[in-house]
Amino acid sequence: MRPGDSRSISGPSGSRLYRTLNKRISDSDQKPSMADLTHIPYLSLIQIAVAYILDLLLGDPQWAYHPVRLIGRSIEGMEFLLRKYPLPERMAGIFLTTGIVTGTYFITIAILSISKQWYFFSFAMAGIVIIYFTVSIKCLGNETKKVMTFLKNNDVIQARKALSQIVGRDTAHLNTEQILRACIETVAEGTVDGILSPLFYCFIGGPAAAMAYRSINTLDSMVGYTNDKYIRMGWASARLDDIANYIPARMSAVFIPMASFFCGCSFQNALRTAIRDGHKHNSLNSGFPEAAFAGALKVQLGGPSVYHGELVDKPVIGEPKTRLTLDSLAVATRIMYVTSLLFLLCGAGIFACLKYYELF
Repeated sequence: MRPGDSRSISGPSGSRLYRTLNKRISDSDQKPSMADLTHIPYLSLIQIAVAYILDLLLGDPQWAYHPVRLIGRSIEGMEFLLRKYPLPERMAGIFLTTGIVTGTYFITIAILSISKQWYFFSFAMAGIVIIYFTVSIKCLGNETKKVMTFLKNNDVIQARKALSQIVGRDTAHLNTEQILRACIETVAEGTVDGILSPLFYCFIGGPAAAMAYRSINTLDSMVGYTNDKYIRMGWASARLDDIANYIPARMSAVFIPMASFFCGCSFQNALRTAIRDGHKHNSLNSGFPEAAFAGALKVQLGGPSVYHGELVDKPVIGEPKTRLTLDSLAVATRIMYVTSLLFLLCGAGIFACLKYYELF
């Protein structure tokens, strides 16, 4: 600095630099308010990480007042009311979807706002619990383990019953290989629906966005069918679910191959199969994770399946280079866990970088 410039930061009414520095010093002497505490840098990241660990430790609680169960009851009740009015079914479905999703979002916002009025700990814990309810990592792993245990004991009947809890297809007449195929397909779809998508929306929109996504996913699972009852009523829910999962499903085509590499499978084959066969599925999004898993395991997924008594001939995905075995399902479960961890770490890294440059 030149000697003549020293006056530019002197005096109570000096330059902009002086006023900025003076403001920062005076602000640092003030005791932080509750509003300041709730905007602590990386608080959201801490909440996501803690919720992730809680899910790995505790799994999804089988609780009557689980938020997803409450959303399901709300869907049933609202559908019942809407069907009483002489509305076109597609319009009723739009009202149903809009009401459930916006209601879930604003109720979650209200819970967070109320918790913010108490203590900082209550606000932080409310966010953690909400996020914890939106992810289903251990639950998906546990359900696949049940199927594996029954198959190891050659109890196909119980394996079918266990499988029926996590798939929509008819399982009464499935043989061992068909059970394994259905289970791996469910792990693939669940990796997006129950893990990547909730985390994705949590990173970009916080706990309320993650819970709103869960309401979309629950709507699709309850009314997003193409049968006579829901082909019009469930149209809006199904389309919104397609939109909500569009980006996470395509991200899975990268993260699943990465996880496959760490699990001793072929990264190249998983990525190549995801790119080649990801569009073959009848669903807009399900093909990408299924193709990535098929490529990693070098197995073939898809093919004919029975849903509600009707045979559905789904396109085949992947190449049958190896037979489906119990080990295939075990490896698929490991890939699911590693995919969730990689997505969490990558999301946390991007989130931290954005926060860093936002602060400085």
